[in-house]
Amino acid sequence: MELALLCVGGLGLLLVVVAVVVIGIYNRLITLRNRVDNAWSQIDVQLRRRYDLIPNLVETVKGYAAHEKETLERVIQARNAAMSATTVGEHSQTENMLTGALKSLFALAEAYPDLKANQNFMMLQEELSGTESKIAYARQFYNDSVMSYNTSQQTFPSNLLAGAFGFTPRDYFEIEEEVKEPVKVQF
Repeated sequence: MELALLCVGGLGLLLVVVAVVVIGIYNRLITLRNRVDNAWSQIDVQLRRRYDLIPNLVETVKGYAAHEKETLERVIQARNAAMSATTVGEHSQTENMLTGALKSLFALAEAYPDLKANQNFMMLQEELSGTESKIAYARQFYNDSVMSYNTSQQTFPSNLLAGAFGFTPRDYFEIEEEVKEPVKVQF
């Protein structure tokens, strides 16, 4: 009889320990998933700021370099594509296009000394540069959060619960190699 009570008590304790471990793993996965979502929100805030600055920059350039219509249209098209992206993969692709178009726009400014000297252009360029730095930091934080989340859900024993509770891997916000290169200016 005593042995039976001891076994039941041991089994009860084991169930409590397993329940605590499961709850701990589940809560960690929730925390990491929320951190990824928050990090994406921070990127989104900076991207919106960037999207708001671009039309002002294009209008300023337009006054000095009206015949450079193709470059200006490419910037606006890239901005519109980036704004309509819905997934992380689409954002990565369209943001790479927008970064390339902006590099072309700034390279274009090198050919127009009056534009480079324009106070409004310089202020917008500086603001956009600061925003680009914030975007880079937000991307890094997002990718770090994704790495922690993905690692947690793919390692044992978390992977057992992650699949059962519907936790899925998240995509990294990646930059294409061409965008990392400096812009080539040719006249």
